[in-house]
Amino acid sequence: LLQLNPNVSVFQRKYVNEVKKCEEMERILGYLVQEIKKADIPLPEADVAPPAPLLKHILEIKEQLQKLETELREVTKNKEKLKKNLLELTEYKYMLQITQNFVRRAPEYESHLHGNFEEFQSVENEPLVDYNRTHRLSASLGFVSGLVHIAKIGAFEKMLWRVCKGYPFLTYAELDEALEDPDTGETAKWAVFLVSYWGEQIGQKVKKICDCYRCHVYPYPDTTEERQAVVEGLNVRIQDLEMVLNKTEEYLRQVLYKASESIYTWVIQVRKMKAIYHVLNLCSFDVTNKCLIAEVWCPVADLQNLRHALEEGSRKSGATISSFMNTIPTTQPPPTLIRTNKFTSGFQNIVDAYGVGSYGEVNPALYTIITFPFLFAVMFGDFGHGLLMSIFALLTIMYENHPRLKRSQDEIMKMLFEGRYVILLMGLFSIYTGLIYNDCFSKSINIFGSGWNVSAMFEQKVWIPEDLRSNRYLTLDPNISGVYNGAYPFGIDPIWNLASNRLTFLNSFKMKMSVIFGVTHMTFGVVLGLFNHLHFKKTYNIYLVFIPELLFLLCIFGYLVFMIFFKWLAYSAEDSASAPSILIQFINMFLFPSGETKSFFNGQVPLQKFLLSVAFLCVPVMLLGKPLYLYWLHSGGRGIRMYRSGYKLIRKESEEELGLLSCHDVEEGSNHTDSGHREGDAEELNFADVFMNQAIHTIEFCLGCISNTASYLRLWALSLAHAQLSEVLWQMVMRVGLRVDTKYGVLLLIPVLAFFAVLTVFILLVMEGLSAFLHAIRLHWVEFQNKFYSGGGYKFTPFSFKHISLHFNKD
Repeated sequence: LLQLNPNVSVFQRKYVNEVKKCEEMERILGYLVQEIKKADIPLPEADVAPPAPLLKHILEIKEQLQKLETELREVTKNKEKLKKNLLELTEYKYMLQITQNFVRRAPEYESHLHGNFEEFQSVENEPLVDYNRTHRLSASLGFVSGLVHIAKIGAFEKMLWRVCKGYPFLTYAELDEALEDPDTGETAKWAVFLVSYWGEQIGQKVKKICDCYRCHVYPYPDTTEERQAVVEGLNVRIQDLEMVLNKTEEYLRQVLYKASESIYTWVIQVRKMKAIYHVLNLCSFDVTNKCLIAEVWCPVADLQNLRHALEEGSRKSGATISSFMNTIPTTQPPPTLIRTNKFTSGFQNIVDAYGVGSYGEVNPALYTIITFPFLFAVMFGDFGHGLLMSIFALLTIMYENHPRLKRSQDEIMKMLFEGRYVILLMGLFSIYTGLIYNDCFSKSINIFGSGWNVSAMFEQKVWIPEDLRSNRYLTLDPNISGVYNGAYPFGIDPIWNLASNRLTFLNSFKMKMSVIFGVTHMTFGVVLGLFNHLHFKKTYNIYLVFIPELLFLLCIFGYLVFMIFFKWLAYSAEDSASAPSILIQFINMFLFPSGETKSFFNGQVPLQKFLLSVAFLCVPVMLLGKPLYLYWLHSGGRGIRMYRSGYKLIRKESEEELGLLSCHDVEEGSNHTDSGHREGDAEELNFADVFMNQAIHTIEFCLGCISNTASYLRLWALSLAHAQLSEVLWQMVMRVGLRVDTKYGVLLLIPVLAFFAVLTVFILLVMEGLSAFLHAIRLHWVEFQNKFYSGGGYKFTPFSFKHISLHFNKD
């Protein structure tokens, strides 16, 4: 219920140590979760969060976590040591087994000791050294053996040759099995090498080179019997280590299983503890440091719940003195609270993305529920596409309680899931506008039968069979009896899909429809501004801002909408050819042509001059009315206004009066936050700033009426583009199908057509749907909301455990 106000807190961080303790427990829990995931043990989760622990249980949780961390780190450390020892013994065993092939005992190879030692190829292919000769020269001949990474063997060989000038002998062989790299923990291929050398100085150089290339060097026994004994001892030690390592891993897994049973509860409880201490740090202490004082925002409707919660908390904690609440006056603007549900939250998010409304301001989200999907559907009107979109939204709604959807971390999927009701309404409205346009996957549907009769043109002898052969196009005349039998019951007549002037007809229809919707939408936005002026008790804005804006908009663009409807109603098929152009009439309204022009009715020109005069007179009223009134109000009209209301406030800044008035207002649920904006404020008026702001607003509104009306023509443009693109893509699908049928036959035709049809629909739904969605957002933010909505507030974000995530993150 509460949102703390950090601006008035003294920020005495009394609970810093407690927050650090929670952070320490979070660190331990992070380590435990990491170890549990390493062991591939599932992390349990629940949809119901455990309650926050009591104060006496916090120390118990901390002791359990510290004890568990110490035990795990000790076991893990021992395990790593055992694994490292096992790896070293395994490498040593493989090294001894492979190097046995490097040394031969046959005396006939003794001559190789005095051979040419500068050829590496002979060293690799010939036996390295005779055993008997080695035994006789043991005082001066030495060996360095070990393992080196297979990728470094070439560089290692070259370095030995260059540094030692070819004196040492290198023999190596690749291991068949991949061993773990202790530096990276990943498996890698290794090579066993044996370097023989004479002289202590060369031996030191060889050892330094081995250290440089991070070779795993192991001692090399002198005799075969010693090597055999070492291998047998290694096998025994390896078996023992494997047994101990298995027991250690089994014990570690048991500890982790036991920890995984409580890890979820501990994580949620520590998060709640940290959140509580963070909020307590925002509170201030009284002078005795014996009680906490929290200055918070609370909705007036929830004050009784707040009192009940404080009493219940005092009772459960066993406090000798109960907690209590007082309302205090403040001049700071309150946060904005909009109560939403799963249906309205998506539309509210669209409005909040533009800006959070100021306290008490008209919320456009209520009207956006209808206008947003409708304007989207005007641009996306197609029965088939809207049906697919509605089915997708219904599926997400049916499975909205599925845990996988709720816990999804994918940004796109999360956005679609949160906006499922927005998508549903967009799909339903698209079905409606698709029926109006008579468009289903870019094809017309003849449900009720066309109102046009082609055969009547032959029956009335207007057409003869010769006309069909000699003319490519023929025009149906609705004035002939029987040709036109009335309007199509719902939507556009399907015969227009066959007409050569179909695009011209739809252009005229959708362009006029866009202007009507746009002017209506903007006028509604201006009217909503009236409720803001009434709520904030700024009566002067009604006369000096609202009425001039409404007259300016209606006298020009409202008259344009009037001419559209007048032409539809006043002219029929009989005299449609003589009807004047609306565009010409609208242009003549501003140009005042000298010659006689056609008009819709008598007195049209004087009426246009009158409307234009009223619109032009509204501009100086909007520009100068409010600044001059506020200047007069602050300079000479304050006393008159106060006496007129029946009293004169002498001590406006009196704390007692403010406290009494404000407390009464809070209890009654009235709004007292507009005190800084009321008429006759004692603060100094900066006339230049007021005039400049009003001038910017006036220019923006007057020019915006023109540009915003033109902006609504995107309804016409995107609607035609969607229909034309859909038709072009379907034609491409048909051409591909025809080529496949000709080349490969019918068996391949069906799957190819199905694939391209699905791909086409997906492109249209995603690409065109996203385009229409963005344009609908723009029409609401720029053309509609800027007429009345400032969006200069901040959201009411009360402390709540609901904001704490109940699930583990992927990381």
